[in-house]
Amino acid sequence: MIKHFPYAKLGKANHGWLRSSHHFSFAHYYNPTRMGFGTLRVINDDWVAPGTGFPKHPHQNMEIISFIRSGSITHSDSEGNKGITNSGEVQVMSAGTGIMHSEYNRSKEPLTFYQIWIEPNKINVSPRWESKLFPSNESDSGLPLLVSGYEEDIKQALYIHQNARIYGGKLAADAKISVPIEHQGYVLVSQGEITLFDGTNFVEIHEGDGAEVSKVKELVIKTDVSAEVIVIDAPVS
Repeated sequence: MIKHFPYAKLGKANHGWLRSSHHFSFAHYYNPTRMGFGTLRVINDDWVAPGTGFPKHPHQNMEIISFIRSGSITHSDSEGNKGITNSGEVQVMSAGTGIMHSEYNRSKEPLTFYQIWIEPNKINVSPRWESKLFPSNESDSGLPLLVSGYEEDIKQALYIHQNARIYGGKLAADAKISVPIEHQGYVLVSQGEITLFDGTNFVEIHEGDGAEVSKVKELVIKTDVSAEVIVIDAPVS
């Protein structure tokens, strides 16, 4: 089953320096019917003005993933981690027992990124942070595995404390691929448009949209034009 959530109907916030579209309830946006999707708790589609960002603030017991779409983000935290994550890169942070961090756009160009929060399957772990560059070329054969909580994926993907997987990247025009869904999926289209097929229904998903995918073991994605797609496969609870 596929449930489509158009970009125009997402929760909106405009703070001037920050413009955000919320796929689920977050901060001042509250929708009792959109409190998350299983262990997937937050997806924010953020635009951050040059020279601005998020001052130091705390997190605890959450797996936080940032998919950088354009620009760069400068990270600093109370564990001594510092780094710049650029377009095409992904960063993960396990908040665990508690961490303070800041995220800034130190460049002269706008920053756009997806901020994704997944509830962990282990609490009070030692906080950690890392980032990784993934292939940016268009593919017609599949999406790279970006993030995983499974030991067998540790050499190719960034690790999180949850039995989840996140696939993402650019698909060429006229591509047709399949993505395995172990639990339930959430699909994001950051560029272009795609068609999803769950074995029964075809659903068109446009730039900025989201879609919940449930009761599906293999999700088929088709493109007419090139597109950038993220698929999050996370447990129900």
